[in-house]
This record gives sequence, C-alpha cells and structure tokens, in this order.
Amino acid sequence: MSDEEAEKSAAELKEIRQNRKLAQTAEGIKAMADIAAADAAIRKRTAHLRALRLAKEAADRDKPAESGGKAASKKSSKQRKST
Repeated sequence: MSDEEAEKSAAELKEIRQNRKLAQTAEGIKAMADIAAADAAIRKRTAHLRALRLAKEAADRDKPAESGGKAASKKSSKQRKST
C-alpha cells in the first residue's frame, strides 16, 4: 500500500464526517425516543399505583377498625401527616 492509497482525499474525509454526523443524529433521536417511552411507562405505572393506594386508603377509612379505636386513629393520623 502506498502513501497515496492510505491517505484519503478531502472529499472522502468530508463524506466520512457527514456520515458520522448523520449516524450520531439518528442515534440521538433514537435515544430521546427511548427516554420518552421510559418516562411514559413510569408515569403510567405511578398513576396505577397511586390509584391502588387511594382505593386502599378509602377502603380502610370505610371499614370499622377491628382493633382498639384509639390505636387505629393514631395510625391514620400519622399517615395523613406524612403524605
């Protein structure tokens, strides 16, 4: 291989840079789409878990306390303060 074959012309180098830039742009778009999809999945899961928690809290409020009334009311007041 001679030096001339090893060296690339300016046009070839420009084409290589353009191809690399296009590949990086495509990779960035794909990465952003992946991040957006993960974010949407997290929001959906969080909403589902919140709905389950609220339903459980509502059910706990509606049913009469089986143990001593004072202990149950203390526990529920602590939960309200922490949330």
